[in-house]
Amino acid sequence: MPFTRLATATTPTCHLGLGLAAVARPGYINLNRDEDLGENRSVDTLRTRTHQLLDAAYAQGVRYFDVARSYGRSEEFLAAWLTARPDIEDVVIGSKWGYTYTADWTTDAEQHEVKDHTLPAYERQRAESGQLLGDRLDLYQIHSLTPESPALSDKELHARLAEAAAEGLTIGFSTSGPAQADTVRAALAVTVDGEPLFRTVQSTYNVLETSVGPALAEAHDAGLTVIVKEGMANGRLTAGQAPDTVRAIAEETGLGVDAVALAVVLRQPWAGVVLSGAATVGQLASNLHAAVVDLDEEQLSRLAALVEEPRVYWERRGQLPWH
Repeated sequence: MPFTRLATATTPTCHLGLGLAAVARPGYINLNRDEDLGENRSVDTLRTRTHQLLDAAYAQGVRYFDVARSYGRSEEFLAAWLTARPDIEDVVIGSKWGYTYTADWTTDAEQHEVKDHTLPAYERQRAESGQLLGDRLDLYQIHSLTPESPALSDKELHARLAEAAAEGLTIGFSTSGPAQADTVRAALAVTVDGEPLFRTVQSTYNVLETSVGPALAEAHDAGLTVIVKEGMANGRLTAGQAPDTVRAIAEETGLGVDAVALAVVLRQPWAGVVLSGAATVGQLASNLHAAVVDLDEEQLSRLAALVEEPRVYWERRGQLPWH
């Protein structure tokens, strides 16, 4: 599995990855987006920003990069970066299929992405991802599985995914919504010819939403690599938005609110890779300080008191505007 490449890394940031959801399209649900990106969000501007972030991340030891078909031009931007740096061979590249980007590079589209977990959608998007990333694509994930997704029961789809796995592509899935734990456990039960289909899982886990934690521990024990997304809760755990408790603990540690939030995730024994969704090089540098944050039990107890009921958390996330 490609993540064995990361197992030999010894840099403090080897368990941190960079996701490009926030910088490869002009509209997204993260808070503080106007401040982060400004008004000029042309393709060329965001391509340049993405490449600067990739350069900075690689220079600071990050070796996993995460994109998706629905993240605007994320695969295109990443592919161009890889092509321009043929000497870089030690990174792991993950993408996702299952959502189609429909905003046409605008911030006010009526619908920004459309979900489709059927076999025809997989075949179409697999071809699109392959055209851009070729053999640099290591991991292909079903994007945002939920318990009712047909991808959990579609045997023909499972067979095709198993064929891709036999050809060397790692197959994974990501989860979303208040029933993430149920989704993880259902996916762990999916087999093809008696063998587990999925080798990785990517879920939302942060200071405010920890409900999937026990299921991720089970996935880890079953041999899956666990990738954590939305560790900053779509901006709710940034300096200008974080609860007072997080700000106070950040002051105690002498590091940023973001570093504290991501450090809580990093210390989970099942967390293989924790994604930064930084939109600026400065944010990335601050996020990567998570690797050196040392939280004591009293601080962890205070942070644990911030956990929200899953449905409350996801309802609030669902109300975040695209901007």
